[in-house]
Amino acid sequence: MFNIGGNRRPSRVQKGRDIRHDLTIEFEEAVFGKETKVTVRRMEACKDCRGAGTATGRGPSTCPHCQGRGQVRYQQGFFSIARACSACGGAGTVISDPCHTCRGEGRIERQHEISVSIPAGVEDGTRIRYQGEGDAGRFGGPGGDLYIVLRVRPHKFFEREGNDLHCLIPVSFPQAALGAEINLTTLDGDAKIRIPEGTQSGQEFRVRGKGVPHLNEYGRGDLIAQIIVRTPGKLNKAQKELLRQLGETVTVENTPTARGILEKVKEMFS
Repeated sequence: MFNIGGNRRPSRVQKGRDIRHDLTIEFEEAVFGKETKVTVRRMEACKDCRGAGTATGRGPSTCPHCQGRGQVRYQQGFFSIARACSACGGAGTVISDPCHTCRGEGRIERQHEISVSIPAGVEDGTRIRYQGEGDAGRFGGPGGDLYIVLRVRPHKFFEREGNDLHCLIPVSFPQAALGAEINLTTLDGDAKIRIPEGTQSGQEFRVRGKGVPHLNEYGRGDLIAQIIVRTPGKLNKAQKELLRQLGETVTVENTPTARGILEKVKEMFS
């Protein structure tokens, strides 16, 4: 005779489900970190029955159909086949007097507020795990976990690459040709950088330590500013004459260049 099916005694104890909660934060909050609170809906142990699921709070009773085995066996030729008990669903126990509050579930859905600590330097898609803060387990089972998934809003002019920040800085032709000290906006406030004479459009300047902090480490990335020489759209008669005179003394070799920088300029001023 062949015995099909296990003999392990069933258990009603079940681990709680994991919960995911998407949290949208500002670009600066991802860079510098933030303390906030979020509210999630989760299953919690019923207070009236203390998670037992019964009106008496004493727990379920043994299933009379399968005598607590959770399985029933029947003979089919040379085979003895076990199937889950239809009376108790394979749990081995039944609730004859279910709790009126949770209706025998042992849990009830409630809102739960939790404090969330966002470390400096997180990125879009970062997951923060809170162990045991998900759904409560059933009948004494362990709770699931809560995963906070961060969604970072884009910045109006900074772009992040790793721990470095990139931006475009428009300057006038005289500033690029003669050199100038210009104000540069950073996430820490304004800073001044010096661009030398003859600065070309597309040239980059690196400001150390003004980027994104390294996650859970010391140090920060850099801020990289790319210079864009902006051509004035409207000139008066005197200005045009001065540029004609300059054009007679200055020559530029008209060689092809990559399209990437031109596309960024177009996006910036569109």
